[in-house]
Amino acid sequence: MISDPATCSETEMNCSSCGQASFEEGRKREAVHVDIAAEKGISLTWEDLWVTVSSRKHGTKAILQGLTGYAKPGQLLAIMGPSGCGKSTLLDALAGRLGSNRRRIGEILINGHREALAYGTSAYLTQDDAILTTLTVREAVYFSAQLQLPDSMSTAEKKERADFTIKEMGLQDSINTKIGGWGCKGISGGQKRRVSICIEILTHPRLLFLDEPTSGLDSAASYYVMSGIARLNQMDGIQRTIVVSIHQPSADVFQLFDNLCLLSYGKTVFFGPASAANEFFRSSGFPCPTLQNPSDHFLKTINKDFEQENLEQGLDGRLTTEEAINILIKSYQSSEIIQNVQTEIVEMKKGDSFAMEKKIHATFFTQCLILTRRSFVNMYRDIGYYWLRLLIYSALAVSLGTIFHDLGSSYDSIQARGSLLMFVATFLTFMAIGGFPSFVEDMKVFERERLNGHYGVTAYVIGHTASSIPYLLLVSVFPGAIVYHLARLHPGYQNFVYFIAVLFVSVMLVESIMMNVATIVPNFLMGIITGAGIMGVMMLAGGFYRLPDDLPKFFWKYPLYYISIHKYAFQGLFKNEFGGLKFDNDIVGGPGKISGEEVLRDMWQLEMGHKKWVDLAILLVMVALCRILFLVIIKSTEKFKSLLASFRRASKKIH
Repeated sequence: MISDPATCSETEMNCSSCGQASFEEGRKREAVHVDIAAEKGISLTWEDLWVTVSSRKHGTKAILQGLTGYAKPGQLLAIMGPSGCGKSTLLDALAGRLGSNRRRIGEILINGHREALAYGTSAYLTQDDAILTTLTVREAVYFSAQLQLPDSMSTAEKKERADFTIKEMGLQDSINTKIGGWGCKGISGGQKRRVSICIEILTHPRLLFLDEPTSGLDSAASYYVMSGIARLNQMDGIQRTIVVSIHQPSADVFQLFDNLCLLSYGKTVFFGPASAANEFFRSSGFPCPTLQNPSDHFLKTINKDFEQENLEQGLDGRLTTEEAINILIKSYQSSEIIQNVQTEIVEMKKGDSFAMEKKIHATFFTQCLILTRRSFVNMYRDIGYYWLRLLIYSALAVSLGTIFHDLGSSYDSIQARGSLLMFVATFLTFMAIGGFPSFVEDMKVFERERLNGHYGVTAYVIGHTASSIPYLLLVSVFPGAIVYHLARLHPGYQNFVYFIAVLFVSVMLVESIMMNVATIVPNFLMGIITGAGIMGVMMLAGGFYRLPDDLPKFFWKYPLYYISIHKYAFQGLFKNEFGGLKFDNDIVGGPGKISGEEVLRDMWQLEMGHKKWVDLAILLVMVALCRILFLVIIKSTEKFKSLLASFRRASKKIH
């Protein structure tokens, strides 16, 4: 599924031009578009499902052990169990999202057949609500609608669907409120979860996976979120199959479940109608006390994390937790309940099946356009993205301009000009890593939307690049102009434009490098340290702190000097500044004036075989290569996972 970045104007976002009558007509059209296959829904079955994880320290460990169950259209299946029991792993296995170090054995069927989930037919909601915090509820959902829904739908129809989805999830009162995050108060945690659900159901998926949708919420918020999820089966006449992993629901939330899958350390303790769980525990010798929440009783009975306490007191004064778990597992395996599960699976396999058709989302051009708009709005509203940097850049520019004010043409000004240009090419560009925190947040949104198929990597790279250009120009032109004119650098309009161009491209290049760092080291602190380390090494090899002829040949001169971004920034800025100027010669017996070309060749040891525009072109090529590298890293990671999954399927067939 795709999420979209288009932002409309304030008046466009808030307009209700269609009116109530048009909205009702839109709802009728939605119902008409539901085909017969959609009404039947999607059935999901799994038999003898094992998932193992491999690690160098602990070898192979089984996380799920021989699970069997099903999820039916129009029903809500809850996966429950203590922490570490395998709830999220089961959800990932059913949704086809297992990590590369995990191996699945067993049969998972969709409508009685082995087939992959197609775009638009399923949705997966992760524990974390990765949404751009600067957008309002309406903007977040509407941008997503523009990305996910096909271009054949009109703008009015997409707005109708977005507004309809928001109202169905009970968010109409917060429709113009920002999502909110650090430094910006917004909607509550429960409302944020419902916004995430809105985004994922825009394409009317018939299979929903939700991982801990009530995580971090109080009991009231948990109930409202889960009741909204349960109501999805009554939306648009579509029979949705909903699978939810949940830790410890309240009694009110527990009553919303149709079926219950109760796990304990990778094994099935109970699978069947949620209403039958109480009777099962009672018949197994573990009745739920009067007036106690059933889910609390179930989890307390099968949680052996506090085994020492149970060994002292004993459950009911007789059994340890592990003994209780074994009794429940054996009781389930010998009960009629498991026979009913097997019978249900057989019947579901016999039922009429239909091939799932991949839905059409927005075209590549629309994706690029919407992502550019959304990213532009996010950057504009996020103070820390560029505005804070602009303020600091301007303060530094004033400081530089006053310290190096009116350099003149004396011999001493040669070193002063070099120091000034060095500071501009290193520290000012180095500060571009300050945007890393904001970019990490963007990457979280990108990863969620990419996994759900909202758009491609190429569209994201183009959208992010295009939206950042105006802001990068701003943080380059304004501070650059202050420094250039206060220091009275090389006179001439062309020289000033070149100075700004090198600063702009250098800042963009550092941001491009940090994009790649974020894909490899997504941790906030470690990412900044890694990025700062890379920049520091490149500065040392750039040819200023140690002149090119004095650099150690191994590593520093070959190859680091030739791949350092600061080498080309130095050379371009120095050629731009010193070319055509003449300086007073304070050396006794020397010529009256020293030309800028002599300074470049003899003092700074620059390569004079090419013009300054070549250095700028090399920096631009580096920017393009870094952006392409980002795309390649994401694509190669996905391809590796796909090849690994294919290899596992092939090995299963051989065995």
